[in-house]
Amino acid sequence: MAERPTLRFLLAHPAHFFALGCGSGLAPKAPGTFGTLFGWGSFLLIQPLFSDLYLLTLIAIAYLWGIWFIDKTGQALGDPDHGSIVWDEIVPFWLVLLMTPSGFLWQLTAFAFFRFFDITKPQPARYFDDNVKNGFGVMADDLIAAGYTLLALALLKTAIS
Repeated sequence: MAERPTLRFLLAHPAHFFALGCGSGLAPKAPGTFGTLFGWGSFLLIQPLFSDLYLLTLIAIAYLWGIWFIDKTGQALGDPDHGSIVWDEIVPFWLVLLMTPSGFLWQLTAFAFFRFFDITKPQPARYFDDNVKNGFGVMADDLIAAGYTLLALALLKTAIS
């Protein structure tokens, strides 16, 4: 496995900065969780500034750019899905939060579901994780985790309504 990147690596190229979640991926333990937490905090900062349609457009652009960020950074690290690469957690979690019912408890539940599905990787996420070793595959498995999260939230909302 490739070494853990440093602050110098983070700042060496804009792709590294974003792929490593603006530094959140440098966390020594559970960088994916820290990346998702960064995604939550950054979403709360930007959400009031834009309409939902604008945010959806921003998320789509960030997703597409993320494929390149992750490819470039994975090549530099010698591992296409290095644990410190967390842009793939951030952007799909923004999508989840955009579609999550308002309120802290709903967001916390979304966080827990997203981490669960990202870690367990139910099919077809596992396929992408195991077989597509590039930025597209890295981003795709987390987008699938976001889909499972939104489905679980919808079922939970229906069950308690």
